[in-house]
Amino acid sequence: MTATREKAMAEADVIAWLKANIPEWRLEDGWIRRTYKTNSWKGTLMVVNTVGHLAEAAWHHPDITASYAWVEVRLMTHSAKGITDKDLYLARKIEEVVQWQPGSETDNSLEGTPKDPRFAYIKYD
Repeated sequence: MTATREKAMAEADVIAWLKANIPEWRLEDGWIRRTYKTNSWKGTLMVVNTVGHLAEAAWHHPDITASYAWVEVRLMTHSAKGITDKDLYLARKIEEVVQWQPGSETDNSLEGTPKDPRFAYIKYD
């Protein structure tokens, strides 16, 4: 936990950072946000649980709204009344983990979920 109050970043700096690092995220109404589209309730729960685990490990907690086929994640540092590095780095980690798919050169032993829609869980960007 941080002892001193963190300072919120300038809106232009947040927008530039998002564009350079995680362009799928956006700044809106004082929050950085991302909506993940899923294939079903099962996928929605998997995304919510992933975000929950990462947030708890980081000790920085997002607002989450979930429905049958989508999850919206919103981050803001309440004590700073705006966006700080905490929000940006947690958003980047969330993006990295939720969007990860097996089959790259470094993890080619993992085949990933079948293309069959019965097993699909997230609609990857």
